[in-house]
Amino acid sequence: MTWAIGFSIALVAGIVLGMVIGSVGILRDATASTIEFLRPIPSVALIPLAVLMLGTGRPGTLLLVVYATFWQVLVQVLYGVQDVDPVARDTARSYRFRFLTTARTVVWPTTLPFAMTGFRLGATVALILTITGELIIGTPGLGRLLAVAQQSGQVSSMYALVIVTGLIGVLVNLGARAVERRVLHWHSSVRRETAS
Repeated sequence: MTWAIGFSIALVAGIVLGMVIGSVGILRDATASTIEFLRPIPSVALIPLAVLMLGTGRPGTLLLVVYATFWQVLVQVLYGVQDVDPVARDTARSYRFRFLTTARTVVWPTTLPFAMTGFRLGATVALILTITGELIIGTPGLGRLLAVAQQSGQVSSMYALVIVTGLIGVLVNLGARAVERRVLHWHSSVRRETAS
């Protein structure tokens, strides 16, 4: 539950803010140094702050998941917006396309493959931070069960939970790749992958 909520929030926020910041030059220049400063901060380093601000419940873990996943999506979307063909942009400007029309018809088709990369990376990062938050903060979930098994010396249960966590990670990755292939069925990279 924490994984799904945190991942969804980060995905929407990363795409929307990435499209807006990437499309408006003044915003891009104004936020570049802030993004480069905040992005490398390890999410695990925020655990004491999350516990202090939000306690040991689900909100603390949710904060970590959203924070870590948001940067994965935002940076990829920013790369995608920067990759838009300048000729296409100029053509849209000469036809006096509105901002939303340009975003939908010119920027988004180029940005979508980058956004899907952010989606795939973010899904895995969100899972890692969810388990980490459950393990360290004590939010209910697999991570907490793992911590309890380790503290009570239940070695077999602990290894079983580690394997289950690994299998969930594999399923999340496979699911994200399947979504990526379905959404980008028109893209040359997916067509090449399918052909080979």
